[in-house]
Amino acid sequence: MSTVVPLWRERGPHPRPGHLALLGTGTVGSAFIARYSRLVAQGAALPEIAWLCNSRTQIAGGVDLQGALAQARAAARRHAGFPPWAEGESSRPGDIIVDATASETVADWHPEWLARGVHVVTANKLGTGGDLGRALAIDDARASGGRYGDSATVGAGLPLLRSLRSLIAGGDRIHAIEGVLSGSLAWLFAHHDGSRPFSALVRQARASGYTEPDPRVDLSGEDVRRKLLILARAAGIALPAHEVVVESLVPEALARAAGDAVDACLHLLDADLEARRVAAAAAGARLCVVGRFDAQGASVGLRALPAAHPLCAGSGTDNRVAIHSDRYSAQPLVIQGPGAGAEVTAAALLDDVLAISAATA
Repeated sequence: MSTVVPLWRERGPHPRPGHLALLGTGTVGSAFIARYSRLVAQGAALPEIAWLCNSRTQIAGGVDLQGALAQARAAARRHAGFPPWAEGESSRPGDIIVDATASETVADWHPEWLARGVHVVTANKLGTGGDLGRALAIDDARASGGRYGDSATVGAGLPLLRSLRSLIAGGDRIHAIEGVLSGSLAWLFAHHDGSRPFSALVRQARASGYTEPDPRVDLSGEDVRRKLLILARAAGIALPAHEVVVESLVPEALARAAGDAVDACLHLLDADLEARRVAAAAAGARLCVVGRFDAQGASVGLRALPAAHPLCAGSGTDNRVAIHSDRYSAQPLVIQGPGAGAEVTAAALLDDVLAISAATA
């Protein structure tokens, strides 16, 4: 039996480009550290992690990464203050900053870091999925500055953005993109069969790490809006966020609930979503939260799709995206795979770090 050798080992070791700073020490950041440590132990040529940072502290990396991670997370619980990484004094051209946060403040720094020749690898969707001006600034800065690894922002590393950009570079014209872009919502509606209340499924998804700690973030459709904006902008469409019409699944009383009262109010989801499930099933359809943009506009909402629809394939946390273009006019190009979870997101971040390391060696 032949031995399978990882591609990064087939190419041989590369010089390490500068240092690496990890911003965000939560679930994704912890998964990143664990996977980074495994790859380094296997001989991958990764830049040294010099800093682990969160909104409260900055800890030096080094050999004991797990110890540094625990120290940073403990500091985040104890202290308040101006985040030390925000001044950007520690980073130098050639360094790689990994943004594992969901912070608007951090996203605001992306274009400046890139312009200074600092590479940015991000799971933070606010960079190119938030304010249009910031997204355009990132696009300008990446053209002449550092490299921007954003494959973790949509589909947790599925080849969505790479495929889309390759099509456009080859002269294809994109007419529409539609997709099940939230792994958490895909899981919820795949399991919503009437045997359990929807609220019980939300609690299970949250405990499994599929949703945000406050599941209203997922149920509001805002996460899907951001991903749809990222895809549209990658397709060359300068789509402003306010032009995406979003149907929230969160009833008003649940939306108004204080953070510590959310769990007790989740039952407010049940009646309406069960009625919609029953109606869809009677028509031979399946409920999916779909984001779509085309020449007529952009929207996010719950749709009842026929079983044969390309977005109805897959299971679990799978993302499914259909790209309609000149090349794919008779039937769309469909890309599918797992789209939620800290492990796949961390893997996508490290894939981008490895790609940048190889390209800049």
